[in-house]
Amino acid sequence: MLAVDIIIRVPGGLVLIKRRNKPFKGRWALPGGFVRYGERVEDAAAREAEEETGLKVKLGKLVGVYSDPKRDPRGHVVSACYLARRAGGRLRSSSDAQEARIFKHIPWRKLAFDHARILKDAGFR
Repeated sequence: MLAVDIIIRVPGGLVLIKRRNKPFKGRWALPGGFVRYGERVEDAAAREAEEETGLKVKLGKLVGVYSDPKRDPRGHVVSACYLARRAGGRLRSSSDAQEARIFKHIPWRKLAFDHARILKDAGFR
């Protein structure tokens, strides 16, 4: 399965969502989700960011492609992660997100999936 994750930088920090569903229900995660058949990865990233956070984003560079077969308990999910900045919209939770919040300090021990690794690869400490 192909997915996207988006690191959204905003004034004051980084946007994370609290997962509404399993796996990792109640844990903090990067906004993201599955790429639809026939959809470009970049379009999926913009769509997922808006669906989960209410924010329109401008994508920046590709952080990396994450393909560890054990990164998602639902199966082998390969994710492309992008840096992004807010281009509009109002922060709110929706879709698979129970909550959307700006973090000045990342809750490292409460992150879902391999998102701590992704954030470290993107230069967050």
